[in-house]
Amino acid sequence: MFFEPKNGHGLPHNPFNAIITPRPIGWISTRGTDSCDNLAPYSFFNGVSYDPPQVMFATTGSKPDRDFGKDSLANIRDTGVFCVNVVEEAAMEAMNISAGNYGREVDEFSRAGLTRTQCDTIDCARVAGAPAALECRLTKITTLPGKDNYVVFGEVTGIHMRDDCLKDGLFDVTCFRPLARLGYRDYSVVREAFTMKRPGE
Repeated sequence: MFFEPKNGHGLPHNPFNAIITPRPIGWISTRGTDSCDNLAPYSFFNGVSYDPPQVMFATTGSKPDRDFGKDSLANIRDTGVFCVNVVEEAAMEAMNISAGNYGREVDEFSRAGLTRTQCDTIDCARVAGAPAALECRLTKITTLPGKDNYVVFGEVTGIHMRDDCLKDGLFDVTCFRPLARLGYRDYSVVREAFTMKRPGE
């Protein structure tokens, strides 16, 4: 099968997200200028550089109670900071609850029954007990073609790692089994890993 997206796919559901899988989930926490905390998952997320360490996530769509994208995007624009929390298998239900389309006044930490703790290098909350969290300062918001499509870039200024996830000096994802986004409403869990050396190593 071949199709041009501009002409439609003719399938029951758009296969685009199902092709680009698995995708890590950036559970983005922000704090508004009104001191209201926000937490939302984004599956268009990844690291983009080592030195300095930088990450990106993309957000699409808008909200009627915001003049600029969604709550996460508006908060980051206003404060210049955000935190990326890693989603473990044990937190899948809480992550899903935080994905709801709530009003800007709703605190997803409370709605999902999560404990929050303060970040160290930025004025923002993070998910207490998450396997890892990346404290970030905004470097750039880029507008993409289409309606309300944005990419947020941030420099990582602080990294939290849960002690039980460190094995022999390595961050072991199989200890907490990270959640990954597939297509449609599907997810997966990383339960095993293997190692391959590059040619010449």
